[in-house]
Amino acid sequence: MQEQDRIIKINIEEEMKKSYIDYSMSVIVARALPDVRDGFKPVHRRILYGMMELGNTSDKPYKKAARIVGEVLGKYHPHGDSSVYGALVRMAQDWAMRYPLVDGQGNFGSIDGDSPAAMRYTEARLKKIGEDMMQDLYKETVDFTNNFDDTLQEPTVMPTRIPNLLVNGASGIAVGMATNMPTHNLSEVIDACVAYIDNSDIDTDGLMQYIKAPDFPTGGYIYGVSGVREAYETGRGRIVMRAKTEIESHPTHDKIIVNEIPYNVNKKELIEKIASLVNEKKLDGISYINDETDREGMRIVIDVKRDANASVVLNKLFKMTELQSSFNVNNIALVHGRPRLLSLKDLIRLFVEHRHEVVIRRTKFDLRKAKERAHILEGLIIASDNIDEVIRIIRAAKTPNEAVTNLMDRFQLTEVQARAIVEMRLRQLTGLLQEQLHAEYEELMKQIAYYEEILSNEELCKKVIKDELLEVKEKYGDKRRSEIVYSSEEFNPEDFYADDEMVITISHLGYIKRTPLSDFRTQHRGGVGAKGSETRDEDFIEHIYPATMHNTLLFFTQKGKCYWLKVYEIPEGNRTSKGRAIQNLLNIEADDKVTAYLRVKNLNDTEFVNSHYVLFCTKNGVIKKTVLEQYSRPRQNGVNAITIREDDRVIEVRMTKGDNDIVIANRNGRAIRFNETAVREMGRTATGVRGITLDEDGQDEVVGMICIKDPQKETIMVISEHGYGKRSDIEDYRKTNRGGKGVKTLNITEKTGKLVAIKSVTDENDLMIINKSGITIRLKVADVRIMGRATQGVRLIDLGKRNDSIGSVCKVNSDTEEQMEQILPDAANAEDNSAGENETGNE
Repeated sequence: MQEQDRIIKINIEEEMKKSYIDYSMSVIVARALPDVRDGFKPVHRRILYGMMELGNTSDKPYKKAARIVGEVLGKYHPHGDSSVYGALVRMAQDWAMRYPLVDGQGNFGSIDGDSPAAMRYTEARLKKIGEDMMQDLYKETVDFTNNFDDTLQEPTVMPTRIPNLLVNGASGIAVGMATNMPTHNLSEVIDACVAYIDNSDIDTDGLMQYIKAPDFPTGGYIYGVSGVREAYETGRGRIVMRAKTEIESHPTHDKIIVNEIPYNVNKKELIEKIASLVNEKKLDGISYINDETDREGMRIVIDVKRDANASVVLNKLFKMTELQSSFNVNNIALVHGRPRLLSLKDLIRLFVEHRHEVVIRRTKFDLRKAKERAHILEGLIIASDNIDEVIRIIRAAKTPNEAVTNLMDRFQLTEVQARAIVEMRLRQLTGLLQEQLHAEYEELMKQIAYYEEILSNEELCKKVIKDELLEVKEKYGDKRRSEIVYSSEEFNPEDFYADDEMVITISHLGYIKRTPLSDFRTQHRGGVGAKGSETRDEDFIEHIYPATMHNTLLFFTQKGKCYWLKVYEIPEGNRTSKGRAIQNLLNIEADDKVTAYLRVKNLNDTEFVNSHYVLFCTKNGVIKKTVLEQYSRPRQNGVNAITIREDDRVIEVRMTKGDNDIVIANRNGRAIRFNETAVREMGRTATGVRGITLDEDGQDEVVGMICIKDPQKETIMVISEHGYGKRSDIEDYRKTNRGGKGVKTLNITEKTGKLVAIKSVTDENDLMIINKSGITIRLKVADVRIMGRATQGVRLIDLGKRNDSIGSVCKVNSDTEEQMEQILPDAANAEDNSAGENETGNE
């Protein structure tokens, strides 16, 4: 029965809740979060106080770190020794603290993440700035509390003159909350504190005239100030940091030199990450990386390959590695024992209020001590003025207490004064020391008056606070280490890619890639060609388009949807690689595929998008015209570009200025020419009108549409599926109204095969022809003579005895032989590095 009485039944849910709340409050208040007044967590405060009590100051020899840790553990901080030693080490690391408070001797770790030596090997002492954190500590400026076993007293906060929370920052993870505060420049913070003292109504913008941004011990750049402003106004924000780099030009190649890295970045891991990206082929253009850091400073050398653009490589490094990183500000600190999210003004206000309280309490202490001393001096002066009688009274007394009582009665002294006289040494009877007594008393009276004025005059108190802050600035202030870059808040993605000329290839099964145009060699008419792509037996290259890296591609599917991609977002592949499925890049339906594209330099150009039109042509000969502005707002899931009938599909899309001549050709070798004005402007989702009337054989369909920009220079090139083609003058095609059957453009025979492509070309163009087996050939248009509209043309590509046919045709511009010799004197005509004018006319 007694055993049952000793068991108390409780609700486990309530007990868990209560116990966890107790634990979390203990972590928040007594472990993880700093106090807003001195910026310290309990462990840091106890380390500094323990070192001060040990006499381990800057003017004394170093002491073993183990002794300091033992002192702190045994007297104030009953936790693990690793936590104390870790905090001690961090306060000595100049890459972790903007203003280290501890002077360490020995191995205290490195910015490479190396661990410090064991505490039995290292030594430490306070730095002068660490001592100043505790100045006036013994003048009753702060409250003291019992230590863990109630045998000693320890301070609850430091009476710091240094705004430590702002200048050295803080980080910590509590329960349900965390803090992450950046470091700042001491001179700037003190200037802001002085400005706040002068004008307590100052706002964030006013304070940012002094504190422009954080100042990290590792230097680097603060990249953009919008996140800084947000952090200062709300207490939360994202600060972008960049390494400080420079590009050195050498005869053989360029070098990227990294001199400073972002705060909290491990240098060794950074170099390993870069090397890993290079080895995994995720980062091109780097041949070698080496750490040449020495006692003179940090120096990471990255060798750039000869054919790579150093600026582009550097921008990729910023994007893919911690050469650019962000600091997520979360200004949570303890205010009167409670965690609060604090703005910059809150942090400064609370520090200044703490300094005000410290100055008031210190002044009261000094005033009391001064009055006590003055009181004693008054007694000593009375005694020195009546020294003979005082000596007689003391000699006549039988005991010291009797002498005290007799002096009190004779001269109306207090007991404190009388005892001071009795204990006075004979040497104070000399004339010199008597003069010093009077001088000291007069000085004390001035000090008492000064202290009383501080307590009664708010403005004088403010002046004292400001003067002490400015004295700290004079002693410890230095220049900024982190430079601020105001110009750009965010990356422009185009900074990561040189505006190189590319060829975009899309296979029949929907695989896409971009390949540098220089990968394709120029060949003469009738050549067999080079292997263009590795594709599966049932796949072949169906579309090939020229573009540059910074262009925007509008993809149009056969079902009439429009999608957007930057060229640099398309994965790069070499001339023989298969590419990547478009479905992995765009949110295209499984039964849809891209059939046409437009290249636009800038969709944000309002004048351009409102003065140009998108012209659609479908397999069944339907044509539609819509202003480009309707397609200038990219959406991730695409938009409906044209309403397509069930048995139809989009085959061509062109961009026009609204008054071009249009030529549409069909599979049976006929073409129709009409002016674009014959097609009225329609909305984005309209179906369109008839452009050409097809034959009723059930197999006829439109193979292409071209827009004529310059009838004087352009000719019409048509190509058949068996590799035949020819050029004809545009004027051979008479203008008619849209919707007609058109005129013959190629004499279709069994030898030529059906028509597969129609292009508008000039002598400056090259043709890139791809057959369905993946063979690519590039030939000069100038090699193909102009002939009549109704002829069957000449052989353009030799298909041999293979059961093969033409899959796709594209035109690009070619440089003249003389230009190539100027550009590549050692390899004239070896490579053709030029990209053609876009067939859409948007150049």
